[in-house]
Amino acid sequence: MSDPTELPFLPFALPEIGDEEIAEVVDTLRSGWVTTGPKAKRFESDFAAFLTAGSGEDPAGLHCIAVNSATAGLHLALEAIGIGPGDEVITTTHTFTATAEVVRYLGADVKLVDIDPVTLNIDPALIEAAITPRTKAIMPVHYAGLAADMPAILAIAKKHGLKVVEDAAHALPSTSGGRLVGTLDSDATVFSFYANKTITTGEGGMLVTRDEALAKRAKVMRLHGMSRDAFDRFTAKVPSWYYEIVAPGFKYNLTDIAAALGIHQLKKARAFQQRRAEIARRYNAAFADLPVLLAPEPPAGQTHAWHLYALRLAEGAPLGRDALIERLFAQGIGCSVHYIPLHLQPYWRERYALQAAGFPHSQRAYEGMLSLPLYSRMGDADTERVIGAVRGLLAA
Repeated sequence: MSDPTELPFLPFALPEIGDEEIAEVVDTLRSGWVTTGPKAKRFESDFAAFLTAGSGEDPAGLHCIAVNSATAGLHLALEAIGIGPGDEVITTTHTFTATAEVVRYLGADVKLVDIDPVTLNIDPALIEAAITPRTKAIMPVHYAGLAADMPAILAIAKKHGLKVVEDAAHALPSTSGGRLVGTLDSDATVFSFYANKTITTGEGGMLVTRDEALAKRAKVMRLHGMSRDAFDRFTAKVPSWYYEIVAPGFKYNLTDIAAALGIHQLKKARAFQQRRAEIARRYNAAFADLPVLLAPEPPAGQTHAWHLYALRLAEGAPLGRDALIERLFAQGIGCSVHYIPLHLQPYWRERYALQAAGFPHSQRAYEGMLSLPLYSRMGDADTERVIGAVRGLLAA
């Protein structure tokens, strides 16, 4: 067996960029239009077609708005549904800070709740218990690519007259009830195309909604609150320099350079998911006899995007989480932790006087979890290398 110190470092995540993406970017550079323009519009159209393919739904009824990050998309969605000072938005503590920080951008407050200990997704029963007269919206997070219990969440929202904005940063192409996340009955869904996501534009995101008024507002606010975007004005066949500022907007547009990547990444999304799912299955089979909790599988017939493979150490594990990560790094295998829960982060902890005891499932998961390498470029030898290292450190 090779000395692990002689093997190349195996990162936690790595994007898979092909010649098609490179050629599209080069074409964009040569075209002279590098900011938001024809490629971004094409990516938006392709994304709507991807989400509705085979469903019978007209893709024209699904508004897809390309933005420069999922954070931007969440901010736009909440602003468009009217979240503001005095309001509360319920979300999970077990997420990256972006999910919650966009609420504070708007002067509203976050109400954090715990997760289901099996799925690691937000617990619908805790959502309902957290609702107050100030609650205006729910933001579920589809953790690791496994869809949250959306039928239950949407039923709660309907019962209490609340809006739902899905944080789907991990969830392309996940399904819930046989439907792709992005086509459910929420008010808006926001995807991420950050470098380690299931498809990437380097930085970027997509806000998806069927609500025409929400989409119109988000498009205006995406680019400085202008009544017309730059592409419309600069490609018109007649003088079209005039515009009006109708709101104090933001600078959240996606460039054509980034969209050029997305156009071809989207075509590969299902193949990428299949490879990720294959690696996850191999992990689950290989680790089944170890003192660990395996990454949860999707319900029968549903699709897990497998953005992350989060392994949790169980009672009796011979190493703690931190020591395991250090040992794996020493063998040239990169890992991460998803996430340090928001109730442990100084800003959120201090603002809302949060204590770990209030979030036992998230706290317990965090203390024992690590995310193993999982990406479509991983070869079988890479996968076996991770399996061998983990088994070597945890097997009795």
